[in-house]
Amino acid sequence: MLAPSERCNRRRGKPHKRPTDWAGQGILQTCRWLPDRRVVFVGDNGFAVLDLLAAVRHRCTVVSRLRLDANLYAPPPARGPRTLGRPASKGRPLPKLKAVAEASTTVWRRIVASEWYGDERCELDITSGTGMWYRPGSKIVPLRWVLVRDPSGARTVQAFFSTDLDLSPEDILAFFVRRWQVEVTFAEVRAHLGVETQRQWSDLAILRTTPALLGLYSLVTLWADDLLAKGSAPYAAAWYTKTRLTFSDAIAAIRMQLWIGDICPRSASPPDQHKIPPARLIRMAQALCYPA
Repeated sequence: MLAPSERCNRRRGKPHKRPTDWAGQGILQTCRWLPDRRVVFVGDNGFAVLDLLAAVRHRCTVVSRLRLDANLYAPPPARGPRTLGRPASKGRPLPKLKAVAEASTTVWRRIVASEWYGDERCELDITSGTGMWYRPGSKIVPLRWVLVRDPSGARTVQAFFSTDLDLSPEDILAFFVRRWQVEVTFAEVRAHLGVETQRQWSDLAILRTTPALLGLYSLVTLWADDLLAKGSAPYAAAWYTKTRLTFSDAIAAIRMQLWIGDICPRSASPPDQHKIPPARLIRMAQALCYPA
């Protein structure tokens, strides 16, 4: 969704809407379009806003990061028949997540994450619980939080949450990691296929070009999956060690297939003379398929 900046709205004389306001509007509209589907929205910590969560949590599930110093409270105590006054909205304050992570009494559970930010296999220590997130001036949002600790100590402790209290900690982490794959896709299609950089003035042309380029990204990925064997080594410079295949390797493999596959069959079977030896031609194509 297009979210103009505050300066842009001020210059155009329009009221400013924050990105979280746009997000809430888009989430509710998507839920109206898909009334029979379970919808899960994943965002970074910029969308972990109580007003946004309170507005959409009854229609969908939101998964995001959580601050280690968030104010969490226990559910309100049961109200007796003779209790007077206004019903309590929250119970006693719970320890900060930072204190929970540092406490020696915290029970951690070891899991194996299959895709933790690109790692095929990563061991993590997790602990989880529920609480009610509250800040003065905002509505109370019940959530399930998950603390993640690296057993090796290489990474700092991280906290995540879900507005669905029945969602398991493993599912919460799995949903959040999928966000990284989407962001990498947007970065790759912009860097290699020119999404958002096309020079077109027609709105219809813009609406056609972006879906076509995203479709081309999927086509290249599927084609390269057949061309690149499991043991294929990624291309890397001498000063940069790369251990995994990336989209640049995928698109280079497709270029090689198109260039060499188109040139070689058109050459005569017993050529009379070689102006460029075939082996050198292949090396030239290999050198050009990456910077092309």
